[in-house]
Amino acid sequence: MPKHFHRELEKLKKRILSLGAMVEERVYMATKAIENRDSNLADKIIKSDYEIDEMEVDVEEECLKILALYQPVAVDLRFITAVIKINNDLERIADEAVNIARGIQYISKGKKLHFDFDFYSMAEKTEAMLKKSLDALVNMDVDLAFKVCLLDDEVDKINAKAHRMVKDAIKDNPDQGEYFINLLLISRHLERIADHATNIAEEVIYLIEGEIIRHRDF
Repeated sequence: MPKHFHRELEKLKKRILSLGAMVEERVYMATKAIENRDSNLADKIIKSDYEIDEMEVDVEEECLKILALYQPVAVDLRFITAVIKINNDLERIADEAVNIARGIQYISKGKKLHFDFDFYSMAEKTEAMLKKSLDALVNMDVDLAFKVCLLDDEVDKINAKAHRMVKDAIKDNPDQGEYFINLLLISRHLERIADHATNIAEEVIYLIEGEIIRHRDF
């Protein structure tokens, strides 16, 4: 392959890592918004979502251009297909951050009700999974990618616990059902971010080892 092809691949890698950094920042902001019930920070997440959408389209168009112009094979083709999938997962993570922000806007309007569940701790775990998956991509670290896959079950269990607690809270406070449902949705959106972070880790494993591991039990 010509030198300019490899320059295009390097440029593509920089773009996907830049998008990853932007999305990681949105998840960090969402975590802080959860911790502080900060509607202003939530508003910033919502209003800046267009930046992620625009970059996601740019990355996809760049991938398609490289495929059309150079018809890459082997590891280069694997890299581009992995980037296409990671690009989509990153955009979906940003969407989940926006969904969390909307939930924060709702619950911050009314009186704070007692609910003994640590959403901030769950958000931190999810944020750490995303960071690890992106670090695995940057460093081509297959061991770190596998660790992310193992962490997904922990977040799933926390989400299931939140579901049970919300059901009990609604029974005790039926007039505040919408408030507690929004708390449940925040938990669900965090769990979906963890799922997408796992998808990214799986693509890193595919990129390094050439093995598709989706649907495997860890």
